[in-house]
Amino acid sequence: MALFRLLQLALLCLSLLAVPAKADVLVTFWSHSRDQNYPHAFLVMQGRIDATGEVVDSNVGFTAHSISPMVLLGSVRGETERLSAGYVARPASQPHFALRLTDAQYARLQAFIAQWGNAPQPNYNLRRRNCVHFIMEAAALLGLNVNRASSHFREPSAFLEEVMRLNPQLTRATR
Repeated sequence: MALFRLLQLALLCLSLLAVPAKADVLVTFWSHSRDQNYPHAFLVMQGRIDATGEVVDSNVGFTAHSISPMVLLGSVRGETERLSAGYVARPASQPHFALRLTDAQYARLQAFIAQWGNAPQPNYNLRRRNCVHFIMEAAALLGLNVNRASSHFREPSAFLEEVMRLNPQLTRATR
């Protein structure tokens, strides 16, 4: 009997070793209210990729390369940007909701980010292709309902609240 229990315990331990770690990449949609900077929307990604074990700890937004009055006149050079930890930690930066991603979803999101970063220049337009448009397309890519005719394309927080209303399954994220 003792040998049987020992064998069961050994098999249980071996089975646990054979199970790969579950993918656990969390993408959180954030807004940054106006403070000494302009309003902004961005993603924070944290977790681990199942297939490779790679640790993910990054963020990304889309913005004009330089802020000048030219932004008000039309298209200017745009870029994806990684934000400082201090920027994310400011009281003006607020998380809205988060999604757990599979490895495949995370790969699609990374391809989307690269596509926005590598688009022909000038690729930032305050009215048609700004940080809120970037967040909207990321949300749609991940299967969320979005309002492509939103009146909040210059108001990141209001836009993300609208996305939450369109997707009642979402829960509010916290810091």
